[in-house]
Amino acid sequence: MVNEIGRLAWVTAREARGRDDDEPLALAALGRARAAVDVVDWDDRSVDWAAYDRVVLRSTWDYPQRLAEFLTWLDEVTQVTELVNPPQLVRWSLDKRYLAELEAAGVPITPTVFVEPGSTAEFPDGDFVVKPSVGAGSRDAASYGTEDHAAAAAHVARLHADGQVVLVQPFLKSVPVDGEWPMVFFDGRFSHAASKRVDLPRAGAVDDLFAVETNAAHTAAQDQIEVAQAAVDLVTSRFGTPTYARIDLVRDNDGRYCVLEVELVEPSLFLPQADPAAADRLAAVLTSPRDGR
Repeated sequence: MVNEIGRLAWVTAREARGRDDDEPLALAALGRARAAVDVVDWDDRSVDWAAYDRVVLRSTWDYPQRLAEFLTWLDEVTQVTELVNPPQLVRWSLDKRYLAELEAAGVPITPTVFVEPGSTAEFPDGDFVVKPSVGAGSRDAASYGTEDHAAAAAHVARLHADGQVVLVQPFLKSVPVDGEWPMVFFDGRFSHAASKRVDLPRAGAVDDLFAVETNAAHTAAQDQIEVAQAAVDLVTSRFGTPTYARIDLVRDNDGRYCVLEVELVEPSLFLPQADPAAADRLAAVLTSPRDGR
């Protein structure tokens, strides 16, 4: 029997300190749940990870630029305590090539072409997006148009030089109008949704930890929940139930909801845009016993 969680590490990064809008609400809820919580940087070598009952990945937003170091840290922490989400989910979610697996299972996804290093990208007519398969906060992602193919090719070449697989996706016509819909799940069950608009640079680059966003509350439609739940169910069938998950949806050019990303590593959970009880739901899953360690 796993004991009730008493001491918890809320894991961030030095550059992310004070920038996670979820953190104040979540820490207050964890306090109400009588959990002792320390906010710690993932790369702080002075931290005794074994002293925590559970280590929760939250705003480790610099990991794509330090991936090898981050993966080593994941393995080290997993040897001495419980990591949330578990490392197998984290590793799968790190690389957006999971979209191909979702599509093969019948989950609708944003139309995506995967361009491996050593191959040449072919760009669609009209506007499109280039992004790395491993990335966070829209860093290294940019939009392009028909007149920007040379710049897009240079972007692909730069990502390939870093060993990245590149995703090329059409810039869906719904995105400037509707934006994206982050769908948040706790312990495999839908909790709440938000509306998100991302200021993606045109033939440029995001120099900060994440691109500028405009966020609002959103009441999810049933068909949105069903598409997002299908993605969560696939993850659960492969790896077990994620403690938290965020499925970002958009509308494709036929008006159907489809998955843009599956966020299991360090997703913002849009607690400020959710109902007041959402933070307590998060605290409940973070402090409840789970099967295994």
